[in-house]
Amino acid sequence: MAPSNLPESTTPAEVPAPYGTGPASAATTPASSAGKPISRVRIHHLQQAKDNGGRFAMLTAYEQYTAEIFDQAGIEVLLVGDSASNNVFGNETSLPVTVDELLPLTRAVSRAAKRALIVADLPFGSYEVSPGHAVATGVRFLKEGLAHAVKIEGGAYYADTVKAMVQAGIPVMAHIGFTPQSEHSLGGYRVQGRGDDAQRLVDDALALQDAGAFSVLMEMVPTETAATVDAALRVPTVGIGAGNTTTGQVLVWQDMAGLRGGKMAKFVKQYADLRTTLSGAAAAFGEDVRSGQFPGPEHSF
Repeated sequence: MAPSNLPESTTPAEVPAPYGTGPASAATTPASSAGKPISRVRIHHLQQAKDNGGRFAMLTAYEQYTAEIFDQAGIEVLLVGDSASNNVFGNETSLPVTVDELLPLTRAVSRAAKRALIVADLPFGSYEVSPGHAVATGVRFLKEGLAHAVKIEGGAYYADTVKAMVQAGIPVMAHIGFTPQSEHSLGGYRVQGRGDDAQRLVDDALALQDAGAFSVLMEMVPTETAATVDAALRVPTVGIGAGNTTTGQVLVWQDMAGLRGGKMAKFVKQYADLRTTLSGAAAAFGEDVRSGQFPGPEHSF
C-alpha cells in the first residue's frame, strides 16, 4: 500500500463505527506498514491538504479491480464518473448514461476500495429540475451506490441545489469550467475562463463554496484562471486540464493508463500502454488456441 500524499491529520483520530460495520471487519481492511488498519480518506483530509500545502490524486474507476488496484496504490479519491458513458457503455458523450446504469458501478467501486474517498457523478437529467430532485438522486447514490460524496456540474445557478444537498447530509464536489453535460450549450469542447470570462469562474466557485461544496473541480481552464480561482477559495480545488496550482488532479483512468485508443486531450499524460499490452495478450491467446497449444497438459485435468 502506497502512503498517502495527504498531510498528517491534526484532527482527533476516527473512532470505530459505534453501530457495527456489517460483514466487513478490521481483518479485511488493508493494513499499513506498521500493521495498523488504514483509515478512510475523508473530506476533511482533502481540506487539510489545501490548508497545509499538500496534494492528492484522483482517478476514475468503474468496477472492482481498478478500484482495488488504485486504492492499494494510494490514490486518495476515486470518481465513478459519468464518463462511464464513453468508457464503459460505448456512447459518444456523457449525456446518455443514466442513474440506474451508474449505481451498480458505484456500488462495485465502493465495495472494492477500502481507503479511498468515493465520489459519484450525478448524470445529466438527474438533478437539474429542482434542489429536491438533486437531493433525491444524491440520496440514491449514498444509499444504493454506497458513495461517500457526489459531484454535480454547473456554476452559481446551482448554489441552492448544493446547499439543499449539503443540508440533507450529502457531501458535494462542484464542477465548473468546461462541463461535459453542457457541451451543446457551450458550443462543443472549448476551454473556459479565458480573458474577461475568468471572473465568472471565480464568482461561480465562490458561490458554490459558500453553498457548502467541499471541493471545486475545474476542467479545461487556463492555468492563470485556475490559480486565481484556487487562491480565492478556502476549499480544495481539483484540476483536469487546469494547470498545476490545484490541490488535486484527476484523470480518466483509461486515458492515464493508455487503454483507450485515438487522440488524447492535451492535458492527458499516459503512464502506461495497456492497449498494446492487452492486444498482444489477446493475439497470443488466439494463436495458441488456433494452433492447439492451449490448453496444454499443465492446464488440463
